[in-house]
Amino acid sequence: MKQTNFLFSMSTLRLFMGLGCLLFFFSCDSRKAAAPSTAEFHTVTDDLGRKVKLPVEPRRIIALAPSMTEMLFAVADTATIVGRTQNCDYPAAALTKPVVNNYPMDYEKLLSLKPEVVFATEGIISMEVAAQVQKMGIPIYFQAYDSVTDILHGIRNLGFLLNRREKGQAVADSLQTRLNQLAADSTRGTKPRVLAITWKDPIYVYGRNTLFTDKLRYAGGQNAVTDVFAQPYPALTREYILKMNPDVIIGGSFDQMEKTFFSLYPELRRIKAYQQKRIYDVTDDLMSRPSPRVVEGIAELKAVLR
Repeated sequence: MKQTNFLFSMSTLRLFMGLGCLLFFFSCDSRKAAAPSTAEFHTVTDDLGRKVKLPVEPRRIIALAPSMTEMLFAVADTATIVGRTQNCDYPAAALTKPVVNNYPMDYEKLLSLKPEVVFATEGIISMEVAAQVQKMGIPIYFQAYDSVTDILHGIRNLGFLLNRREKGQAVADSLQTRLNQLAADSTRGTKPRVLAITWKDPIYVYGRNTLFTDKLRYAGGQNAVTDVFAQPYPALTREYILKMNPDVIIGGSFDQMEKTFFSLYPELRRIKAYQQKRIYDVTDDLMSRPSPRVVEGIAELKAVLR
């Protein structure tokens, strides 16, 4: 009887030990599955030098600038784009997305869309707004563009950030090919000096240190503003413009500018652009937005300069 009890006890002990090992195995495996993978997030540096922790493959994204929204629609899976700003109107598919006002910033609406990443461009979204967005637990990534090359780099970078490298590379390569074709004959002949007016009273223009200067290089022209001002879009005096004497003015058709701009500043009728009626209207969005449509903007400038 004692031997039977002993054997029973040994069998029971083995059973419990086996169950214990099995439970330990499943417990370890469960903890391993539940532990967050370090590969799910990575820390990257944006164009302003800020360290930002982002999902490796974001599923809910939004841009707070029209140009950046265009970038997202060119590269991202559009189903992942959860909203747009009140000024984002291209491509047409953007108009189907919910609106988040970015001026003033509608934080409540932004939070309701639950984006995993917010994309912004330098000069459109302030650092104060960015800080508030990050306090809400939403990372914000900035891009900056000083040249046409920066736009192509930004497209490739978005491909990396959205885990769509091939798409970003393909879009950038296609744009580069078209840029090369546009620039092929831009080195020939004289380069007209172009003054681009963004506001008429006071007179604000595209300064030297803007993307416009580089776009003109591809189009076969040059910025008539040769000085580098502290502001990228400086206010100029009539005296300064008379001395500059630009060959071309962009800012409206000749008739429009005659009724508005030149009626305000009749002395500017002495400049070469007015005398030769080289005053043109161009598509504002193509001029102002650093987006994948930059090539279309350069092509329009090139046609005007011809």
